[in-house]
Amino acid sequence: MILSLAIIFLSGLSAAAIFERIGLPRIIGILGVGIVVSPYVLDMLDSSVLGISSELRQIALIIILIKAGLSLNLSDLKKVGRPAVMMSFVPACFEIVGYTLFAPLLLDVSRIGAAVMGAVLSGIACCSCTENALAFRAVGVIICLLGTKLTVKERLFCIIAYLPKATV
Repeated sequence: MILSLAIIFLSGLSAAAIFERIGLPRIIGILGVGIVVSPYVLDMLDSSVLGISSELRQIALIIILIKAGLSLNLSDLKKVGRPAVMMSFVPACFEIVGYTLFAPLLLDVSRIGAAVMGAVLSGIACCSCTENALAFRAVGVIICLLGTKLTVKERLFCIIAYLPKATV
């Protein structure tokens, strides 16, 4: 198990440094190493490490979230102001409203059930309401960006960036 963990950490950090030197994000190198040493490619990991893989993924998620939180620059956030704060919750709220309106019609569930489903699923692409839920999310982004000096292309980029359902 120790050898497998050493392979993961040392090769991951080495790949991260190499990728950083060539101007690519470090995470790409780390993910590449994870794929290469996995049982699906080189199969270099001990079965005991694979047995605790779900716990290791949770630890990795915590580290990523902490690192992301610590890298936030409050002064940059203050410069952006209202749109930044609104983008953190308004698109998801609009999507929940979309589920609440359309899920009862399409899935034969109650309004309360639809609202709960919207709150749970607003970060996951599924259900037959997805296209409607995405349209509502896009409207939420547009409303968040009202009054900003962004160009049409920049606004379109923001809308597209908010469409993936990338909950971790």
